Amino acid sequence: MTLFSKPKSVKGTLLLLLLPAGIALMGLAWLVHGLLLDRMSREFVETRLKDEVAFLEHQILDSGGQLDSLQTGDYFQEVFHHAFAIHSPSRTIISPDSWAPVLTSLIESAKDGTVRVRDADTVEGPKNILAYRKSFQIGDTPIVVIVSEDLGALKRSQAELHAWTAIVSILLILLLVVVIWFGINLSMRPVVELKATLKRLQDGKVSRIHVQAPEEFRPLVQQLNQLLDSLDQRLERSRDALANLSHSVKTPIAAVRQILEDTSRPLSNDLRLQMTARLNDIDKQLEAEMRRSRFAGPQVGKSAYPLKQARDLLWMLGRLYPEKSFELSSSLPEDARWPIEEHDLNEIMGNLLYNAGKWSDHCVELSLVQRSGTLQMGVIDDGPGVADAEISKLGQRGLRLDEQTPGHGLGLAIVREIVERYGGTLRFPTIPERGFSVVVNLPKSASVISH
Repeated sequence: MTLFSKPKSVKGTLLLLLLPAGIALMGLAWLVHGLLLDRMSREFVETRLKDEVAFLEHQILDSGGQLDSLQTGDYFQEVFHHAFAIHSPSRTIISPDSWAPVLTSLIESAKDGTVRVRDADTVEGPKNILAYRKSFQIGDTPIVVIVSEDLGALKRSQAELHAWTAIVSILLILLLVVVIWFGINLSMRPVVELKATLKRLQDGKVSRIHVQAPEEFRPLVQQLNQLLDSLDQRLERSRDALANLSHSVKTPIAAVRQILEDTSRPLSNDLRLQMTARLNDIDKQLEAEMRRSRFAGPQVGKSAYPLKQARDLLWMLGRLYPEKSFELSSSLPEDARWPIEEHDLNEIMGNLLYNAGKWSDHCVELSLVQRSGTLQMGVIDDGPGVADAEISKLGQRGLRLDEQTPGHGLGLAIVREIVERYGGTLRFPTIPERGFSVVVNLPKSASVISH
């Protein structure tokens, strides 16, 4: 069982990822808030306690150590809002009285500074306090001053504030769910529009996809439109080929029918030869149209293994021309794949190798090279070659430079049309002291080019 399976819904996947992440972040923020709140409140209380001890020390110094002259009634309650204790050998002042058991024990201790008391043994007084103790002398009289804060009341205030923070966090999570849901629906609106456009395309109401898609969906829309263009072009070529074929075979079929229906004339040798010639015309036309249909358009998403197909072709041509040598030169890995249909690659390599084998004297060399952005195929033979003035004519349909040699003049034309359909180039570079060379360059990234 895998942890993550294929998503059935984009909305569900986004909610499944974003919502727990948002809840986890809110929970983490709530915990950090509690820690920071406790630390900040303690530091704030400690600062206030130190300030109030300093204030009391100043008042005692001004009174010359006479505690009886201090105004420790409502005046101190309004100023401090904290419990305090002032102790001298002659008198001890503790306010309020309920704090006396706790503060008395702090007076008796000899440690100055911040003191934390937990679970104090008192009936009416606080259990947990934070106090600041300072001792000093006025002349020969030792004075101890303590100011303290009830941490229980402070904790209760913090807990209340923390609870309200939790409530606000929950409300924010609910708001986050609404925002995420709204954002997902808003982001998926182009998909809904694309779906509606595809339905209209299926119903025949539109011929292409025109949607104001975001940047992430534009390549998809472009690829779909290119696929539709390619399909339309294939359909148009098929219709044209069918029309051409019908027109081409109509006359020979009519002539044969006329001869067969004429019962008054015997089937002489001349008539048989005429019928054979007409049937040969039909066969040639069918063969030509079948060749055209083979390169009517490449299938999207197909690929081929060039090394395997090259070896198969070289083996077959080696049996066809046993007196000649066919060699393969390539550094491609065995599992290398090229973005071209197997049939198209066979048409290109087969025609080039067949021509090279037919014209070579002893040797034909096939090279396959793959660079960063180009797929290159080269065929070199050691035959008589082609004159420079004739190279520009190569690749024209039906052109034969040597009428004495059997052929139809279609091989290089078929190669040129297939290569151009893939956005590639066909070149005939001149190599000194060699026969004839052909170089095919195909783009590695774009395998189908619409015309």
